[in-house]
Amino acid sequence: MLELRVNDKITLRQLQPGDAPALYKQIDVSRKSLRRFLPWVDYNTNEEHSLRFIQLMQRKADEQEAMALGMWYQNELCGVMDLHGWDHLLQKAEIGYWVGEAFQRKGIATACCKALITFAFKKLRLNKIEIRFVLQNERSGQIPIKLGFTKEGILRHSAKLHGQYVDMVVMGILREDWKY
Repeated sequence: MLELRVNDKITLRQLQPGDAPALYKQIDVSRKSLRRFLPWVDYNTNEEHSLRFIQLMQRKADEQEAMALGMWYQNELCGVMDLHGWDHLLQKAEIGYWVGEAFQRKGIATACCKALITFAFKKLRLNKIEIRFVLQNERSGQIPIKLGFTKEGILRHSAKLHGQYVDMVVMGILREDWKY
């Protein structure tokens, strides 16, 4: 089980089945704010859904395709960060993240991204990390900017959000450009 100590208040830890109640609770109390940019929120309506997500991500971690890490702030699960789209041939992956409403604007996602990117470049030997986000999600887009990512483009109508096509921004960083 992967665990990364981010700082004295924050830890990234691979989600385990026993985390399902805390995960569901954080999704449920933040449902309105998360739903704005994350379509999967509508499909996570009970603890069993959270458990199935964790189990799926454990299988993907075993196959080195993806991994889901809980973001723990002062020992409380406050969000999730994942590494997905792991391409071993190209040595690249994407990072996704969400933080519960009560924990936003504390720098948690930025600090966790920094830790996970460093791990991915140093330990997993990836060459590139991408972050994709809905064009209108300006707050989410500030994180890769702070971390030195380059805007690589906009993928038009690349996702569907509540029945509507949305554009996705793609930002990337190469291992050689990582300064942390």
